Amino acid sequence: MDIRIIQYLHELILKAETGSPKKLAKDLGLSERSVYNYILYMKNEMGAPIQFKRQINSYVYTEDCTFVLKHRQ
Repeated sequence: MDIRIIQYLHELILKAETGSPKKLAKDLGLSERSVYNYILYMKNEMGAPIQFKRQINSYVYTEDCTFVLKHRQ
């Protein structure tokens, strides 16, 4: 997983501006499958409360969500 893509996805999700998975894949230069994998990783491994809202055609957080990146020593 590329942390830069995760950070960018996080910013788009916060603004509810991801668009459809197909559009998001095109914007990120990834396959649609890769987009789904990133979203699943964020949900399952990072505990992000992400849901796709068809009404606004975007992924959103269902509750407040922040990420803190820590350097391991």
